[in-house]
This record gives sequence, structure tokens and C-alpha cells, in this order.
Amino acid sequence: MPNTLLSLFSQLADPRRDQGTMYPLASILLFTVLVMLAGARSYRQAHAFIRNHRDRLNHGFGLSLRRAPACSSVRFILRGLDGAAMERAFRAHAAGLVDAPVESANAPVAVAIDGKTLRGSFDAFHDRKAAHVLSAFTTDDHIILGHLAIAEKSNEIPAAQEMIATLGLAGRLFTLDAMHCQKNV
Repeated sequence: MPNTLLSLFSQLADPRRDQGTMYPLASILLFTVLVMLAGARSYRQAHAFIRNHRDRLNHGFGLSLRRAPACSSVRFILRGLDGAAMERAFRAHAAGLVDAPVESANAPVAVAIDGKTLRGSFDAFHDRKAAHVLSAFTTDDHIILGHLAIAEKSNEIPAAQEMIATLGLAGRLFTLDAMHCQKNV
């Protein structure tokens, strides 16, 4: 049985002090993921969603959140998280959802790797270019295996090679953009 997001989030280190911690980290993270999937784009929308659906969320996941955290609390919790630890938790969850190994299957499992520029990530005030992220996606299972931020002075080619090595995706069929069809790659 695959690890649930709630169980993986409960293993993350809580960046908050123990004193005055009112909301469990794992449940707030799970609810925030659901909020983002529902289309919320701000901390206020996250607060409103949790407030409106708190009873249903508590019942569905066996939790007992007494009230929705304020939007400032959600912001504080999310800003204090370790991004690498969150990525590991999501990758562990995705790995648990993927079907049997490739060796036992008749056809190879296909993995699509593609890079996208994140909308709204450009920051002219701090002179930062828009963030560019590479994603690996299993086409058979429709699961995102992982993300990798591409360095500002780099491109997708070395990032794709690093992602394939990091995720241990040997023996799979890959689909990538035309830029990866170079002789020396």
C-alpha cells in the first residue's frame, strides 16, 4: 500500500516552535495541497477554503481541526518549510503510486520530461528571470514523478540527465523536446 500524503507530511520537520503550535503541520499541508488543486491562488483563498470545508475535510481524513488557520498562519507555515524535504515527500508518494517495475511489464513504461517557465515568477525589482522547472511525468500512470528547478545560467539538457539519474529511471522510454536530440548528449 502506498504512503499517503498525510503520513509522508507527518514525517517532515516542523519549522515552528512547539510553544503555541495550534495546527498540526501534516493536516495543514494536506489541506493546502487540496486548496491549490481546487484553484486557490492566495493565502486568503486557502483560509476561506479550509474554513468552508473544514468539517468535510476532517471527516474524510480522520482529523480534528477545530477551526481554519488564519491566512497569516498558513503563510507562516508554508514559508518556513524546507523545499527539498517537501520534494522528497512528493517523490516518495509518486513512487508508491507507480505500477510494477518495468522488467515485469511487456511494454516499457514511458516517461515524458518537459520544462516549463512558471507564470508570474519573473521579478524585475530583484532582477530575477522567470523560474524554469523540469518535470518528469509517467504517461501510463499519469503521475508526476518529480520536479527540478533549472539553474538560471543552465538549460534543460543537463537538468534532464540529472533528473533521470536522481529518480533512477533506467530502462524506460523517454520523450523529450527536440533540443535533447544533439549528437553529444
